[in-house]
Amino acid sequence: MLTRILMLGLTVGLIAAAQAVELTEEQRAAIEARIAPVGEVCLQGETCGGVPSAMGAMSAGGDAMAAIDGEATYNTACLACHASGAAGAPIVGNAESWAPRIAKGIDELYNSGINGIAGSGMMAKGGRADLSDEAVMAAVDYMVENSQ
Repeated sequence: MLTRILMLGLTVGLIAAAQAVELTEEQRAAIEARIAPVGEVCLQGETCGGVPSAMGAMSAGGDAMAAIDGEATYNTACLACHASGAAGAPIVGNAESWAPRIAKGIDELYNSGINGIAGSGMMAKGGRADLSDEAVMAAVDYMVENSQ
């Protein structure tokens, strides 16, 4: 009796396994979409999504800022707040909201981006600790250039 139960269980298991393999291309694509990675992890010194992580900002010629795409950094780290005004963030392109900030000077804007602003929603490096200071500065430059 026990042998028959085990055989029946094994048979059911094999049938289920065989059916799982017989998927249409559409079904396989749907499964792949559901289990696809939602992000990536960058190690120090690597570049992910066009944005250098800390210590990875230097180009072959040694010019850190030339190797950094401020717009790419903005798009990956700053856009959520600076396109919507979340937590009081000045919206890129709104010269009126940026004017008093720009008047404080670029060094103050860099400091705010790199270190955050206490008592506000502005986190250090926009919450992206993996970003180099140079990448944040390039993003600040991009936002200022597009908000004057």
